[in-house]
Amino acid sequence: MIAYEPSWAIGSGQSASAAQAEEGCYLIRQTIADLYGDPVANEMRVLYGGSVNPDNIAEIMAKPNIDGVLAGGASLDAETYLKLVNYQQA
Repeated sequence: MIAYEPSWAIGSGQSASAAQAEEGCYLIRQTIADLYGDPVANEMRVLYGGSVNPDNIAEIMAKPNIDGVLAGGASLDAETYLKLVNYQQA
């Protein structure tokens, strides 16, 4: 499992767009594939963290190279955190 968060997003309250998050996670997965092969890369779980919240989780989780999210600031509010924990793709 590898977690990715852009350095500019750390503690900023700003989230990358879903496309930016996908690009970062894709590059991580591709690097794993280049180093260890596609089977390992396909089994690797790549998580995105960076101001994930109930308003952007659906768009982020819809991306093919994002397997989950890390809840930072959203975990400080129980109601908000539970919305992330209970998120299910439609």
